[in-house]
Amino acid sequence: MGVLEIRIEACVNSVESAIEAEVGGAHRVELCDNLHDGGTTPSIGSIDAAHTQLDIDFNVMIRPRGGDFLYSDLELDIMRADVLAARAAGADGVVFGMLKADGTVNVEQSRQLVELAGPMSTTFHRAFDMCADPLAALEDLVSLGIDRVLTSGQRPSAIEGAALIKELVEAAHQRIIVMPGVGIDATNVAHLIGLTRRCLWGWTRSSRSSSARSATARRSGRSSRRRRGLVDLQSESASDEGTSLALRSGSSIAGSSGNMGRMIRR
Repeated sequence: MGVLEIRIEACVNSVESAIEAEVGGAHRVELCDNLHDGGTTPSIGSIDAAHTQLDIDFNVMIRPRGGDFLYSDLELDIMRADVLAARAAGADGVVFGMLKADGTVNVEQSRQLVELAGPMSTTFHRAFDMCADPLAALEDLVSLGIDRVLTSGQRPSAIEGAALIKELVEAAHQRIIVMPGVGIDATNVAHLIGLTRRCLWGWTRSSRSSSARSATARRSGRSSRRRRGLVDLQSESASDEGTSLALRSGSSIAGSSGNMGRMIRR
């Protein structure tokens, strides 16, 4: 039977939480500040520490403030500088999302950040869930070359938004990773996969800047490659029995338990 590997990304607001997420089995972390505001850009000191301390990939939130996703020219300049700083500090990827007042993706602003990210991976965050037309927005992200989009299917949780998530994955045709997030944990991930009828099959691509490649060699010898049969899921909050999960086609979820408690320190 084929095996579908589920890769867990943990959204964390401190380097200590990121370390605990790694110990608990997370495959990647999204490093933020101010999670109570939906996440903002962490300090350069935190990014440097994550680069030194983690053996797994870490992506950095690029968001200068809480609130809406409509950014002025000054705020865009700040975001551009933060992308360059994250890249220089050895981050594996950046996470951002910019919209226009009509609910469409701000393609012009997004393109600037994609270009500055260079070989780092790029994720469009849950600003996507505020888009007026999610399928049109998905095509915009594909045209920009963004690697993945984080979404709860425009509902309060990924379980509730599973129908749209399934539709998005089918529309993506493996051109972009559709990463379900919000409300996913070990108690409901099998249900989510069932609701989407295993249409979450996708691919991930690991790309690195030169500094990140040096970290990779120092860490565990991982190589940049495209891998099929993978699913990306994001966990915003972890129980004390967080699980690294693997799905076998036609069977139930199986996994190995790990302590992912206190992953998020609110």
